[in-house]
Amino acid sequence: MNAPAIVILGSGALTTARRLQQLYPQALIHGLTERVTGVERSYQDFGATLRQLYRQNTPIIALCAAGIVIRCLAPLLLEKGAEPPVLAVAEDGSAVVPLLGGLAGVNVLAREIGAGLGVAAAITTSGELRFGTCLLNPPSGYSLADLELGKRFVSDLLAGERVRVEGAAPWLADARLPEDAQARLAIHVGSEARAPVAHELLIHPRNVLVAVNSALPHLAEAVRDALQGRRIALPSLACLLADEGAMADSALHDAAADLGVPLRFAPAQGSLVQMAGHAVPQSSPVAIGEHMAVAMAEQPLDLSGIGRPRGRLAVIGLGPGAADLMVPAVKTELARANDILGYETYVRMAGPFRADQVLHCTDNREEMQRARHAFELAAQGRSVVVVSSGDPGVFAMAAAVLEALHESADPSWHAVELQMLPGVSASLATAAQAGAPLGHDFCVLSLSDNLKPWAIIEKRLDLACQADLALAFYNPISRSRPWQLGKALDIVRLHRTPATPVVLGRDIGRPGQTLRVITLGELTPEQVDMRTMVLVGSSTTCTFAKAAGGTWVYTPRWYGTKP
Repeated sequence: MNAPAIVILGSGALTTARRLQQLYPQALIHGLTERVTGVERSYQDFGATLRQLYRQNTPIIALCAAGIVIRCLAPLLLEKGAEPPVLAVAEDGSAVVPLLGGLAGVNVLAREIGAGLGVAAAITTSGELRFGTCLLNPPSGYSLADLELGKRFVSDLLAGERVRVEGAAPWLADARLPEDAQARLAIHVGSEARAPVAHELLIHPRNVLVAVNSALPHLAEAVRDALQGRRIALPSLACLLADEGAMADSALHDAAADLGVPLRFAPAQGSLVQMAGHAVPQSSPVAIGEHMAVAMAEQPLDLSGIGRPRGRLAVIGLGPGAADLMVPAVKTELARANDILGYETYVRMAGPFRADQVLHCTDNREEMQRARHAFELAAQGRSVVVVSSGDPGVFAMAAAVLEALHESADPSWHAVELQMLPGVSASLATAAQAGAPLGHDFCVLSLSDNLKPWAIIEKRLDLACQADLALAFYNPISRSRPWQLGKALDIVRLHRTPATPVVLGRDIGRPGQTLRVITLGELTPEQVDMRTMVLVGSSTTCTFAKAAGGTWVYTPRWYGTKP
C-alpha cells in the first residue's frame, strides 16, 4: 500500500493530523492554502485534490465530514475493486469511518487509526464483522486470483456454508471461520497454476523470482511461457532479477512493467541459476534455456533483501516559491525521495519533510559537488532529488547535473534513471504578475560573470537589444558585482527610449513579494538587488492602468503595424 495522504480543511484538524502522521511517518499532510500553514503540501481546491490522489492510487485520510468526501469522489466511483482506501476521520479524532477500498485494506487502515486515536472504527463490512478478516483482501505478499468468484464465495459463507483451508495461510489463524475438513468450499493457497472455480477461493503467494537477461526476445512473453510451462501461476511472480550491469537496459524495464512486477539488480554471480539461488537461498533454481532461471521460495519474497532497484535522480524546479505554483509532478517526486540535495534556502522551501528523508544542504556555489554527490547516492539504488528554485534548466542545477554525468566514466552513474522536472521560472512568474511583458520574442540573460566573461555578456546583450527583444535579467546585481547592472543599462539605453516599460519583481511567489512598474529612464541600480527579477520591454511593449489600481504591462503578439 502506498503511503496515505492526510487531507485537512482547517487548522482545527492539524493536531489530529499530526497524531496520524506519527502512525504513518511517510504520510504527507495536505492543507487548504488560505487556512492551514506549516504542512507538507498546500492545495486550493479540496475536490480536485481528492480526485487527483484517488487517481494516483494514494490512500486518503480526510479529516472532515464523510458526505463531503463522498460528493467529491462520486464521479470516479465506476468500478469496485479499482480504488485506494478512503476514510473520513472527525477533526477531533473521535470517529473513524472507512468509506472506500474494502478490497484495498481500508478496514485494516481504519482499525489501525482507531487504535492510535483510542476510538472504535465504524466497520460495516458484513464478511469482516462475521469472520474478523476480509477474505478478499489477503495480506501483502499474496494475490487473489478472481475477485468476482471471490464475492460469490464470501456470499456462500455468509449464507451458512462451511470452509476448509488448503495450504499455508497464517493470517487466517485467528479468523472466525466456520472450518470443516469435509466442507465443499475451500480456501486454497499455492503457486500452482489452476483455473479458479466457484467453490474455491484461490490465493497465490508472491514467492517466485525469475532471473533474466535482455538478450531474450519478447522477454515478458517468454517469462509468461516459462511459468506456464512449469505450471506456476503468473500472480505468484514477485519480481524479475537481472545483472546490475544491465540496469539501464530498457528491454528489462519494459518487461517488468508489462508483467506488473518490480525489477531488481544484483552483481553478476556466475550463471542465472546461481544468481537466482543467491537471491532465494532456500530454493532450488531451474534454468529455462540460456536466458532465464526460476526460483521458488516457501513463503512470499521480501524484496527488500533481493538486489536493489535502479537508482533514480530527479532534478526539480520549485517555481518561484509559492506552494500552489509548484507543479504536481514535483510534489510527487519530493514525496517519494530518500534524499534531497540543494542550496539550503531552496531545500527548506521544498519542505517540510518526513523524518526518514535525508537532507543534504550545501552552499549555493557548490553545484558540481552537489551533482556528483547526487549521482553517488542514486547509484546505490536510492531515490534522489536535486532542488532548484524556478526552473532547473534556467541558470540552475539541470545543466550542472548533466555536466557531471557527461564528465563521468562511471557506468553506475550512467545507469541511474535521470529526469528533469520543470518549474515556473522567476522571469515567467514575474511576467505573469505584471501581465504579459514577455508576450512576444524575448531574451533571458544572466548578468553574473562568475562562469562566463563579462565581454560575452556585453556582446549578447547588445545583439539582443539590436534585435528588439524584450529582456529578462537574472542575477542582476550583488555585493561582489555592484557595477554590472549599470553597465548593462548603458547598453540597453543605446537601443531603447527612456519611456520603455520596466518591471521589477522582488521575491515573487514568496512572502513579502513586491512588484513595481517603472520606465527605463527611472531605473537605477540602487533599486535592484540579487532577489529582483528585471524585465525590460521591447519597442512595442505597452502599459495601461488596472481598474483596481496598478499597471498592466504587455508586449503585443504582433510586430510593427497591427494586423
